[in-house]
Amino acid sequence: METDTAFIIDVVFWIIAVCTIFSAIAVVFLRDVFRSALFLVVTFIGVAGMFLLLRAEFLAMVQILLYVGAIAVLILFAVVLTRDVEQGSPFNGYIAPALVISGLILAGVIFVIINTDWNMTSGEIGSEELTFAFSETNIVGNIAELLIKKYVLAFEAVSIVLLGAVIGALAIVRRR
Repeated sequence: METDTAFIIDVVFWIIAVCTIFSAIAVVFLRDVFRSALFLVVTFIGVAGMFLLLRAEFLAMVQILLYVGAIAVLILFAVVLTRDVEQGSPFNGYIAPALVISGLILAGVIFVIINTDWNMTSGEIGSEELTFAFSETNIVGNIAELLIKKYVLAFEAVSIVLLGAVIGALAIVRRR
């Protein structure tokens, strides 16, 4: 029974991973900005699915609410309100530096992956005990307590910045 569940989780992981990677590649290579924005929404949903597989339900919901619900809709509105959406971006000379920087970042990520000790848990802790430990903790409550007590200033500063961004966006749209 446990191997069937693990197999299903593996299959779901690979389906979400392939869809997320395909949609992320489509975001970069599509010339139509509107379709690219739609694939960006699919990428955000795929990342939320990965959070669900990691049992980080709070992060998955934040991903869906903030990125899919707010940022992607904002991008879609910007695309709809702008002219000449069909043309795409003109060719520029930044392709070579972008490839060099991307290659350096990829090399750094591969270096970190190779040199990291991924065996974090000791042999004494079984998967059932880890599952029980994660199910008993109140992750959302802990995050809420941190946001209200320890990080209240940063939380309020972010809310003021977001409010300023909304007011700025409304001011830009009002001028037209």
